[in-house]
Amino acid sequence: MADAKGKRDKVILAYSGGLDTSVMVHWIQEKYNLDVVTFTVDLGQGEDIEAIRQKALRTGAIDAIAIDARNLFVDCFVWPALMAGAIYEGKYPLATALGRPLIAKLMVDAARQFNARAVAHGCTGKGNDQVRFDVTFQTLAPDLRIIAPVREWKMTRDEEIAFVRQRNIPVEINEENLFSIDQNLWGRSCEAGVLEDPWVEPPAEAFAWTVDPSKAPDEPAYVVIDFDQGKPVSLEGKKMDGVALIGHLNKLAGAHGIGRIDHVENRLVGIKSRELYEAPAGVVLHMAHREIESLTLSRQAMRFKSIVAQEYADLIYNGQWFSAFHQDLAQFVLSSQRFVSGQVRVKLFKGNAFVVGRKSENSLYSKSLATYEKGDLFDHDAAKGFIRLWGLSQQTQAQLQLLKGGKGFELPGVLTDKRPE
Repeated sequence: MADAKGKRDKVILAYSGGLDTSVMVHWIQEKYNLDVVTFTVDLGQGEDIEAIRQKALRTGAIDAIAIDARNLFVDCFVWPALMAGAIYEGKYPLATALGRPLIAKLMVDAARQFNARAVAHGCTGKGNDQVRFDVTFQTLAPDLRIIAPVREWKMTRDEEIAFVRQRNIPVEINEENLFSIDQNLWGRSCEAGVLEDPWVEPPAEAFAWTVDPSKAPDEPAYVVIDFDQGKPVSLEGKKMDGVALIGHLNKLAGAHGIGRIDHVENRLVGIKSRELYEAPAGVVLHMAHREIESLTLSRQAMRFKSIVAQEYADLIYNGQWFSAFHQDLAQFVLSSQRFVSGQVRVKLFKGNAFVVGRKSENSLYSKSLATYEKGDLFDHDAAKGFIRLWGLSQQTQAQLQLLKGGKGFELPGVLTDKRPE
């Protein structure tokens, strides 16, 4: 692909610096005749993105972009998901799933900056990430061509190694990688290897952020988390930005063995996959957030929000972040959080987190109504009339239908051959 002057078109390649993406730099140049501009984003994965940028240039990219997007990631993706209570299938805090639409959006911006004709990523044909990238690209920039080399080339690892050696591509080859790892500030995922057997207990080497709970400290730790309109803003009274707060909680909770998640999940592409996650901060913050909501949201709001939380988690997992449906749900979530402010005290001990205290100026909990001790202001006399009205419809149906003609009342689940007369 080249213009009338023979100048080659450009492609923006999501680049991690590993074997796959290093191969892609040359493979795309050879197969598609495109100049490759690599794109690396720091989402808190703990890597030197400037070193990765320099490696991309040595590998053959005509230019390399490295962006620190940690604050953007937390403020615009992690916190909204936390406020929504979005946890996929009740287990996965969606770390990788939240990072992909941000990376894809920034790649589209880079494509406009460099007048690129295409974007490329290293996702496989059976994973979820390909959906998250492709759908975002198609939504935000339908004119860009999408190239996914791993879906096309079908090379084995040995063939990739032979490819880089034949072309003298400077890439370190780690033969000791036991698992496929992805991580950012919000969580770490681990799959493949022995983990593909869901019966096998995860080996110690599969974990990096959390200690074995049996080897965690014998004394518990306590942490107080402050929320302001649904967002965590401080730990132990110390104000922190989101990146620092998550980083601190990851270390603290991880040191107590908290945040290990072993999940057989349903992928969007129709298969089940065994995934191992570590999300110390995510586990603690989701728990604490639910507790401050329990104090400040009405019963109706909490129950409806649980439905929204599931829908929100699904759309994140399924790559639909940039959808009108997400915008609609986000507005409800934002409104629901306007009174969700206060403090939650969490106990960390031997792999478990326990909420042991919560308070808020917006609390709907009234001790004078809840207490059984002196100072009780609850109107006990009103209860009798309330109960009669509450049970009136059930009583009426029982008398006119279920107990009519002297029939007994059958317990749910106990079936008989009797039919209504």
